[in-house]
Amino acid sequence: MRAAVLFKIGGEALEVRDDVTVVGPGPGEVRIRVRATGVCHSDLSAMTGVLRQPAPFVPGHEGAGDVVEVGEGVTQVAVGDRVIVCWNPSCGECSFCRGGQGNLCVNIFVGMMFEPHFRLDGAEVYGFAGNGTFAEEMVVPWQCAVKVPDDVPYEIAALIGCGVTTGVGAVLNTAQVRPGSSVAVIGAGGVGISVIQGARIAGAAEIVAIDPVESKHKAALHFGATKAVQPEEADAAKAEVTGGTGFDYVFEVVGQSALVKQAYALTRRGGTVTVVGAGKNKDRVEFDMFQLFSENKKILGSYYGGADPRREYGRLIALWRAGRLDLEGMITARLKLDEINQALELLRSGEAIRTIIEV
Repeated sequence: MRAAVLFKIGGEALEVRDDVTVVGPGPGEVRIRVRATGVCHSDLSAMTGVLRQPAPFVPGHEGAGDVVEVGEGVTQVAVGDRVIVCWNPSCGECSFCRGGQGNLCVNIFVGMMFEPHFRLDGAEVYGFAGNGTFAEEMVVPWQCAVKVPDDVPYEIAALIGCGVTTGVGAVLNTAQVRPGSSVAVIGAGGVGISVIQGARIAGAAEIVAIDPVESKHKAALHFGATKAVQPEEADAAKAEVTGGTGFDYVFEVVGQSALVKQAYALTRRGGTVTVVGAGKNKDRVEFDMFQLFSENKKILGSYYGGADPRREYGRLIALWRAGRLDLEGMITARLKLDEINQALELLRSGEAIRTIIEV
């Protein structure tokens, strides 16, 4: 089958091969025919080494397709089911899952990360985060295959698999934005746009998008931002929108310590900073103790939408059906698997909101 492979961390381009094989499914696993995959900045971060990932590997973790084979003992999904690929599945039994925080469960995720299900030239090839949606087929634990109605388009389902769940969930679950509040969003890429949509759904009165790429400003305004500015204009926007007191909620959606500091400075006393971006593990952010004590600001991390993704998928589909969540508008390009490097260039340039690869 065809798959896009990165042979060495730090490589700029993927090689699309037509002689990749997929192994399995074994007991408790399913084989999925991938129909569409989103191109997420996390894929690029894994290629550059920002996110740890053994190589060689097939990138991609935001996908949708059909179950074509099930392994021994799998009864929860069946051949022919249309599914979203859940890259960090919940086991359903640990304390996190029982407490409604299935996004924090790693009982399945850790094992699947180091289980190579692809083969090329007789050698093992990993899937990014244990997935690998930049391929025509993939094998994952059955918990990764979340069934959705047959009338949900593959490209819509793929978006829900990561970026939309992460962004909208950060607003509704982690920060719990209140109606009438003021919100600032640092980073207006695919996840940032989802945060903006989540803030609009939550009823925020003011939503300011902050991004250095001018072309993203128009998109941010289209999806619900009331204002879009350059990073150096953020303080002026804070003064204009909040009278200088600061925003009720600020979301950092890039993953850089300097931007977390900026988010903190833009937040009012008693407000909430939510870190959504995935950054380097050696990138440190510092605050002085008196500042943390006296300003009473909350600093929250938000991992995969802050709730059980299997539950969140259904809620996001309902919001999309109701016309309150615009997912069609988030797709800026539909490309074929052979054009995967073109999609990565769109991502690097900052021009893409979300690119869909039809596999």
